[in-house]
Amino acid sequence: MRVGLVILHADPARGGAERYTVDLAAALARRGIESSLISSTPGPEIPGVTPVVLPARGLSRSGRYLRWLRAVETHRAAANYDIVHAALPIRDCDVYHPHAGLAAEAVERGHLKRTGWSRLGSWMGNQLNGRRQAFAFVERKLLSGSRRPIVISLSSYVQTAIRQFYRLPEDRHACLFNAVDLQRFDPAATHSAGTTWRQSLGCSDQDVLALMIAQDFARKGLSEAIAAVAQVPDPRLKLVVVGKPDPTAWQQQAQSLGVTHRVIFSGPTTQPAACYRGADFFVLPTKHDPCSLVVLEALAMGLPVITTTRNGAAEAMIAGQHGEVLADPDDVPTLADAMNHLCQDTVRSAMAERCLALRTRLSYDHHVETLLGIYGRVQPQRRAA
Repeated sequence: MRVGLVILHADPARGGAERYTVDLAAALARRGIESSLISSTPGPEIPGVTPVVLPARGLSRSGRYLRWLRAVETHRAAANYDIVHAALPIRDCDVYHPHAGLAAEAVERGHLKRTGWSRLGSWMGNQLNGRRQAFAFVERKLLSGSRRPIVISLSSYVQTAIRQFYRLPEDRHACLFNAVDLQRFDPAATHSAGTTWRQSLGCSDQDVLALMIAQDFARKGLSEAIAAVAQVPDPRLKLVVVGKPDPTAWQQQAQSLGVTHRVIFSGPTTQPAACYRGADFFVLPTKHDPCSLVVLEALAMGLPVITTTRNGAAEAMIAGQHGEVLADPDDVPTLADAMNHLCQDTVRSAMAERCLALRTRLSYDHHVETLLGIYGRVQPQRRAA
């Protein structure tokens, strides 16, 4: 079997979709499956995986995207893949796997993931964002044509949205939960790295570190998390924020609430396992996430998690056993109560054991077996075409 994995950027530092696609390419290679990683920018070298870099050129982001699609089509015609598995809208593929959620939903409802004045700004941005509009146009053509691919949902939360936007035959639906590289995210193998990371922040063993790893601070609920920290009476609690966005606005919020000393911005990382190992629990009060990979990684590392029902990854959890799942991402008092509850050492310890028991379910072996079953459902006529 020859598989072409399509992602706009192959840099895993850009986000969960990119990291997933790179990890999947490596997992397929370990199975002896020939695969190519098709992108517009280079990614890491992966043993057994062929990189195919098709530069996107043009004057605008939408223009570069549409020209890149033509390059993908030309390459596909020459490469003769058995399966083309795309993580973003392209004009033709066998498997469509929208990691960031549906493009059509992003255009129509994307602004609803914000609050206050930022919601209006997000709505206006959606209307003026040429590439986002182009994504939605290509997606509609892909999922409304005569050669519709199998659409993989990362969670039931995502599948509900797919059914609302597109009328697909049942055999075109598939659900595949995200997976975690258990060798990379192994709490037993990362103890010293976690200790070193914790010390680098100037934190003591007595501090209780709530970790957030995110690339979109507003959507992921950082403002609410900082506000919640200000309401937690336990002085040991500190929020550590890992990510590359400019933190200035959120630093100002922490200062205005008098919790500057309790909110640490550590910047981006290439070693997230060390962060998980050094933290005490994970917090992601997101307003929308198809299936947050960082939440699953945290669970696999034995970290209790606080997240919301708007995160598909919450389907892996049982509230009260693996952490807490909030109904309303804007409910700061409830978030503060959950964080205060997890400041209790005995509570975290019991939850950590139950989180570690999820590792088998989150493994790549289980994930790849399910994915290969989905590949087997690709219609023979599509393969021949």
